[in-house]
Amino acid sequence: MGANFITGTGTDIGKTWLACALLRHWRAAGLAPAAFKPVLSGFDALRPELSDAGQLLFALGRESSTAELDAIAPWRFAAPLSPDMAAAREGRRINFDELVAFSRQAAAASPRPLLIEAVGGVMAPLDQTHTVRDWIAASGLPCLLVAGSYLGSLSHTLTALEALQRVGAGVTAIVVNETPGSTVALDATLEALSRFVAGIPLAAIARDSARADVAGLAGLLC
Repeated sequence: MGANFITGTGTDIGKTWLACALLRHWRAAGLAPAAFKPVLSGFDALRPELSDAGQLLFALGRESSTAELDAIAPWRFAAPLSPDMAAAREGRRINFDELVAFSRQAAAASPRPLLIEAVGGVMAPLDQTHTVRDWIAASGLPCLLVAGSYLGSLSHTLTALEALQRVGAGVTAIVVNETPGSTVALDATLEALSRFVAGIPLAAIARDSARADVAGLAGLLC
């Protein structure tokens, strides 16, 4: 208990925003959470604080130094592409076994609550044969599935959920981040999902609100 991946139905869905909100909540409650972003593409070495890993470190009260980045995000790539493509641009590759071992060791050695933020969506390729889904399943940790409230999100969310369940990856909760400007109401998205995901907790969060309430979700994860 207390250790979860954060994955999503796609890229730019709010994984890092949610992770940072949870980390700040836990710290305010007197806890000492941990967070990792092992694989990171689109990394600007000149502005590391703007990266997903840099934002996680800021939420943890730590600096975006090279040592800190190496500790939580060892696979960093410059190109804003899927991890396999970004690595190939640099003549590198992600060793899947090493990635799984890193994640397991991080989960075993770190305090709780612990978040490991994945990269891209559930089926984003990591190498020639493995996806994020495979990484989550091999780690042995459950995950939060982050979705949006945009038109089309229901299909994307249920497809991602089925993909995770097919390999035995546990889903702790589905979190719907309100999509700014969406033609679909957040409550309507939640109600529709509830008909298809019996037994899995659902949470709705207005991710662009400074008063977004993550307390209920944070309690579920501890």
